[in-house]
Amino acid sequence: MKIIKKKNIVISNPDTKEFLADAFYPEEGKALPLLIFAHGYKGYKDWGAWDLMAARFAEAGFFFVKFNFSFNGTTLDDPENFGDLEAFGNNNYTKELSDLGAVIDHFINDPNVDPHKVVLIGHSRGGGISIVKAFEDERINGLITLASVDHLERFPKGEHLENWKKSGVYYVENGRTKQQMPHFYQFYEDYQKDPVRFDVERAIEMAKAHILIIHGTEDESVDVRNAEHLHLLNSSSELFLIDGANHVFGAREPWKENNLPDDLKILTDRCIDFINNKFQTK
Repeated sequence: MKIIKKKNIVISNPDTKEFLADAFYPEEGKALPLLIFAHGYKGYKDWGAWDLMAARFAEAGFFFVKFNFSFNGTTLDDPENFGDLEAFGNNNYTKELSDLGAVIDHFINDPNVDPHKVVLIGHSRGGGISIVKAFEDERINGLITLASVDHLERFPKGEHLENWKKSGVYYVENGRTKQQMPHFYQFYEDYQKDPVRFDVERAIEMAKAHILIIHGTEDESVDVRNAEHLHLLNSSSELFLIDGANHVFGAREPWKENNLPDDLKILTDRCIDFINNKFQTK
């Protein structure tokens, strides 16, 4: 089977700015389920083993898309490094939801895509964004969360919030690159404008898509209780815990192996089974 790989497709979004996406799919000449992967906080589409994961989904018969949120800090010329920290600081949930909508718009009419089989796959904060989008966009039929947060109100509290408001910015160190990543106060202001829209708990309760929730039991960044909570909120969802898996399911940046890490392979195979079962693609 020949796999088509289109890297760094430019996506235009008049509400944000241009950003990049990748598409992996088999050359089968038929309409395929569209899978769209949303990366998490301090993430990007080319991180770690995401390319290998994309290829595995394509080999299984899916049209798999991954993309960089327009304000994730990468650039069109350098999508694998945080070369635009000003953009990173100006990111917010409204922009991420808008970008995700632009990706759906761009690919849903591709001749290789079945527009009636659209699945969002969100990692970490991208999981929360995907949950909200799955609720508010009726084109989405399936939702898979990977190490997802169960709420998006993840801001400094009390005195720290007041200090953020006064200074206009706070910084978080990137553990890998050692960069000081800025967060401008507009991020909090954007959330406060529409907290109901960004209510992940409400969204997953009301979402009509088929839902699979995947989490590692040893997640050091987002506690596994987030997954259990999401599952409780939607009784029709499926919960799949991977014993001993961490937040990135055994991957790292850079990933120099030719194969998926064991936990990420378990995750990918479970997703494939879920989609095949729900959409009867096989």
